[in-house]
Amino acid sequence: MIILVVNTGSSSLKYQLFDMDKKEVLAKGLCERIAEDGHMDYKAGDKTVFDKDIALPNHGVALQYVIDALTDSEYGVIADMNDINAVGHRVVQGGHLFNKSMVITPEVEEAIDRFSVLAPLHNPPALVGIRACKQVLPNTTQVAVFDTSFHQTMPEESYLYPIPMEYYEKYQIRKYGMHGTSHRYVTERCVELCGKDRSELNIITCHLGNGSSITAVKNGYCYNTSMGMTPLDGLIMGTRTGTLDPSVVSFINEQTGMSASDVISMFNKKSGLLAVSGISGDVRDISKAAAEGNHRAQIAREMLLKSVRHFIGAYAAEMGRVDAIVFTAGIGENDIDLREKVCGSLEFMGVKIDAEKNNTRGKETEITAPGATVRTFVIPTNEELMIAIDTEALAGE
Repeated sequence: MIILVVNTGSSSLKYQLFDMDKKEVLAKGLCERIAEDGHMDYKAGDKTVFDKDIALPNHGVALQYVIDALTDSEYGVIADMNDINAVGHRVVQGGHLFNKSMVITPEVEEAIDRFSVLAPLHNPPALVGIRACKQVLPNTTQVAVFDTSFHQTMPEESYLYPIPMEYYEKYQIRKYGMHGTSHRYVTERCVELCGKDRSELNIITCHLGNGSSITAVKNGYCYNTSMGMTPLDGLIMGTRTGTLDPSVVSFINEQTGMSASDVISMFNKKSGLLAVSGISGDVRDISKAAAEGNHRAQIAREMLLKSVRHFIGAYAAEMGRVDAIVFTAGIGENDIDLREKVCGSLEFMGVKIDAEKNNTRGKETEITAPGATVRTFVIPTNEELMIAIDTEALAGE
């Protein structure tokens, strides 16, 4: 089965084409700066075919260029677009309705639209991608894979907020969590590597990137996660505050006259590591500056380390036992020093890593040291493959 996976942003469209029978990626690429000046890159297998500026006035045009590239007589990888059996879409917010991936019906599409209020930066672009695909591939099954669905197993004590219950009942204000497709992928891979049934394992998965979240996986299922109703909660991130006293919003509003929405926008886009370091939201830039003696960069780096330790420790206490810790995503997979410093402070709970094994970037590796009672892994995430697997299963029903 040939599956096209689409991950749509406000001005971008990432794509991968999978041959699920051969278990390989036939092609992949990115259309970006849509509705601006436009740029597209396209790789057939591991070979970059082109990487060029091109007019992309909207997502529909971008998708048509993707189809044209995939079916091109010279460098295409399929004969025509009818070879695409289904399309899988990453959708960030599925609210309380979806605990699994779904074939997109008018009702599912309407729900995605309704939950845009909870993910205004993510769900609307996903809908644009869905509608563009429906227009270009009208007879092809479309599947929505929700980032929130993995977290729907959280118990009430994990997902409810301590506010009047009417706000949950009327407006569904609660913790939803994000990055669920990534947490699910690395959980399943960790279970395989441990060689046990998932019901026997308590795992802490650390998705650390520009956006970061940590999830407690108890007996194989999500028990708690650091992001909340929106991606703003939890760890300090590239440009997001993470958890902080909510009264800060009203205080800034009163002192400066900024609206609540403007304050929240600042918390999302101009805060976090960027605000503390004064340099960048990119950990690589911050680490370089910290090594050169920049004090604010050093503080930002320490705040990140403290934040990661905090959630790992909290979730260890909540679950009562930890069998494995997984590091994934851009920072988790590549920041050797961060893994060393985080794990070095967790030896009291049985975590110990081997420095030589830890000296790796972007490769699946167990970095556990002899004598450790908690196994530690670096597992590169593969959200696109997870989306393709779910899409194949639903399209084949």
